[in-house]
Amino acid sequence: MIRRDVLAQLPVRTALPALRAALDGPGAAVLCAPPGTGKTTLVPLDLAGLTGAGPVRRVLVAEPRRIAARAAARRMAWLLGEKAGERVGFTVRGERRAGPRTVVEVVTTGVLLQRLQRDPELAGVDVVVLDECHERHLDADTSAAFLLDVRETLRPELGLVAASATTDAEGWARLLGAGGRGAPVVEAAGVSHAVEVVWAPPGRPVRPAHGMRVDPALLTHVAEVVRRALGEQVGDVLCFLPGVGEIGRVAGQLAGVDAEVLEVHGRAPAEVQDAVLAGGDGVRRVVLATSVAESSLTVPGVRVVVDSGLARVPRTDHARGLSALATVRASRAASRQRAGRAGREAPGVVYRCWAEGEDGRLPAFPDPEIRVADLTAFALQAACWGDPGAGGLALLDAPPAGALAAAREVLAAIGAVDAEGRATDRGVRMARLGLHPRLARALLDGASEVGLRRAAEVVALLSEEPPRAYGDDLAAAWRTARRGGDGYAARWRQEARRLASAAGEPRAGAGGSATGGGGGRSDDAVAGFVAALAFPERVARARGAGSFLMASGTGAELAGPGSRAGDGSGLRDARWLAVAVADRPVGAVSARVRLAAVLDEETACAAAGALYSSGEEVGWSGGDVVARRVTRLGAIELASRPLASPGAELLREAVVTGLRQEGLGLLRWSAGAVSLRQRMAFLHRELGAPWPEVSDAALLERVEEWLGAELGRARRRADLERVDAGQALARLLPWASGDAARFDELAPERIEVPSGSRVRVDYGGEQPVLAVKLQELFGRQTSPRVAGGRVPVLVHLLSPAGRPAAVTADLASFWREGYRSVRAELRGRYPKHPWPEDPSTAEPTRHTTARLRRG
Repeated sequence: MIRRDVLAQLPVRTALPALRAALDGPGAAVLCAPPGTGKTTLVPLDLAGLTGAGPVRRVLVAEPRRIAARAAARRMAWLLGEKAGERVGFTVRGERRAGPRTVVEVVTTGVLLQRLQRDPELAGVDVVVLDECHERHLDADTSAAFLLDVRETLRPELGLVAASATTDAEGWARLLGAGGRGAPVVEAAGVSHAVEVVWAPPGRPVRPAHGMRVDPALLTHVAEVVRRALGEQVGDVLCFLPGVGEIGRVAGQLAGVDAEVLEVHGRAPAEVQDAVLAGGDGVRRVVLATSVAESSLTVPGVRVVVDSGLARVPRTDHARGLSALATVRASRAASRQRAGRAGREAPGVVYRCWAEGEDGRLPAFPDPEIRVADLTAFALQAACWGDPGAGGLALLDAPPAGALAAAREVLAAIGAVDAEGRATDRGVRMARLGLHPRLARALLDGASEVGLRRAAEVVALLSEEPPRAYGDDLAAAWRTARRGGDGYAARWRQEARRLASAAGEPRAGAGGSATGGGGGRSDDAVAGFVAALAFPERVARARGAGSFLMASGTGAELAGPGSRAGDGSGLRDARWLAVAVADRPVGAVSARVRLAAVLDEETACAAAGALYSSGEEVGWSGGDVVARRVTRLGAIELASRPLASPGAELLREAVVTGLRQEGLGLLRWSAGAVSLRQRMAFLHRELGAPWPEVSDAALLERVEEWLGAELGRARRRADLERVDAGQALARLLPWASGDAARFDELAPERIEVPSGSRVRVDYGGEQPVLAVKLQELFGRQTSPRVAGGRVPVLVHLLSPAGRPAAVTADLASFWREGYRSVRAELRGRYPKHPWPEDPSTAEPTRHTTARLRRG
């Protein structure tokens, strides 16, 4: 019997007529309804005609998470007075409850993508509801794009609803609209109560979250805030934490509280999830949940929310080839969603575990996954859809070009796409496995070598990372899962069976049968081989003391002593590892190994064969040219021997590299060469073209042009040290235009002074300088000028001992105004030298007065 009394209380009912009208008209709509209004439960039932409001239609509801899909289906079935699997069913990875009578089916967005790839028309489906689209999960964005393509080309009558608690309604309406017209936006008002905000920052600073690490001090503080909330408030407490590990740690610290402590996350057993969503039976509850409880699920009885302020999202470190979940500060939008859970049924309170002053610095909205996540699976979906570049897909945010290019390189390397980026038959098969393409590759190629069952079991371990308690050794974790009776082991066995079934009938290779034991290989060997197939660039060789170098070039470190891995890890003495899971701690240069398997060199080279190379390497190392024939596995050097006769071009490149690393000081810079470079720099600065720039950066940029002949003869550092830099540098003078002939005129190396001396000009400063004894300039009225008369030379007038006596750029003015004081100061000190009263008419000299008299 339909629970009409419950349905009548759901606020979204007022929006149903407008929603039905939108589907009967343009066929698409955006539904904005706050959490708890019934958008996930009443809307699909109404659109399917199960509440008696219209014709019966088949409705497909897509949820971002398995837990939400199961919960939504069970809730709708309960509203109809049925069990899930009758008129309302669900399908998630590894579990399906639906039958011939099912007209509302709830699926995950991943399952929806699989269906669209197999059956683009979605035969028999009348309406698709994309729920929680504001979360901007990559599968949801991709599903929306594919569905819009289907509506445009195959089934214009297919209804499409984008439903969200808080979303970019305008953006989604524009995306779903046709012919330049936006789709209708239907809004349902929620019934929410006031929520008081209590700021509860830690009493002392905590380290910011990074990678998967959360400061234990923050988790201790969150547990303390939960205890405080239990003492200060009434009702159940919902506490938001970033992940399963943090939930477990806080649960442990809440032992002994006067309440039932429950955990809600994707890995929680179904009976626990059902118990949380069914509500309490009079016993006060503390529900520790991930962000799944922000909007996908409604937890009854909650009056208090404790928000840790953290969320876990996918991130890709392209520079190191690491993709993993990362802990970040939750956005302000997510914080509002979380707080709203306290006011669903009555006035409530939210305790925020950060300072009020930090709130304005939080990001406004979470990043769409398409901007930050690994795009390999997305690229394969797009290729299988027939749009390898994703240029024709209607997406709210375009995929970043660099990340998409990197994803397509991975797909090409594993044979999932051809040279044009189109999906191969192998790629289509991979896409249908419901795995990341890397894991699909490991399953398909591993099955033919080690047997389908064993390959599927290892891949199942890689598809959902084992609990930390299983350790960092993949093979040991495999054995633990086989023996285990915990929730993870049960899910692992189910997933392994699903993968073995989905992989079909692989070819039996020399190393094993389709179902068998891998030719007698040990668990360690099988785990290492399969993990290396999935992540070939993470094959790593030991460098000592728990340190490894991965084929990608990134260093990797095992956990230190005292950790779960610690000195007892079976990986510590391994020569080779296949690293399955790694992240990079804050401030660290190397990655931290979280899950890996022991490997041998032969298996490493077989699994990562595409990274194997052998050839001549001539480079600059240790201050000289080093020439070797080297065999490598990516960045890992396997073997090398000296190369007697390296190629001339390789030598040339190595010498240029040395110059760029160590600078032009490798060449011989005589005083003349330094002077030439300064004169050239002066003319470039004062006159510009055609006089060349001769800074280090400019010379290194044109090194082949002015140093080409010498580079061709250089074989080592010593050869460079013999190169006359001045002779080479002169090649850059503008000989072709004829201007080089005026070089000595425009920037003379020496200037003749009245005494007959030819004095060197210093061009090393901002203005050319002529340093000359004062007596040698007697009789000269004007200061010398260079650069065609444009630039006056700064004259440094020296005493007879060669010490500076005065500086001037105007000799005539100095003779009139400055000479008298210099004469008064110096003639007593240097009485043997001439100090005439009128220097402008005196005879210039390099000699003393006595010498002048002798003639």
